[in-house]
Amino acid sequence: MNLPPYDVFPVLTSDNILLREILTADINDIFEISYYDSKQASGAEEALVMLSKIDRNYRDGNSIHWGIADKESNVIMGTCGYYRGFKNKAGELGCVLRSQFRGKGIMTSAMRSAIAFGFNEMLLERVFAITGKDNFKAIKLMERLEFKKKSEPDDTNVEYEILAKK
Repeated sequence: MNLPPYDVFPVLTSDNILLREILTADINDIFEISYYDSKQASGAEEALVMLSKIDRNYRDGNSIHWGIADKESNVIMGTCGYYRGFKNKAGELGCVLRSQFRGKGIMTSAMRSAIAFGFNEMLLERVFAITGKDNFKAIKLMERLEFKKKSEPDDTNVEYEILAKK
């Protein structure tokens, strides 16, 4: 498997977006959507601490986390990436988008790029996502991306997956 960290942080492009490394200079654009271990940042300082942890996870080979940037302005509109390691050639994909950019196809495009990278570059055999049972927009996104419902790990969450084409 070809897993992080990479010699050069991978930049992915699609339509009018690019997936790129999140820099400390981006923190004011993303602190409202900064999460780590399901906990949301309370402000820019905590978001910087979270970004540092995410960067350490990347350097340790356990994740890759992209900022979803507008190609023209380079402003971060959201994030997506693989989290919690790559056990059994599987990657857990997560995402979040700033509210003013929702409903424009941005996340669909970003996730397609991340999925393709996972299968083609990281050589994953399975990509999965876990979301709340009541997160209807995320569930609709998973279905649009052709994820299949796999399980309900607990009373509040549902797991979706895509398997590599053989």
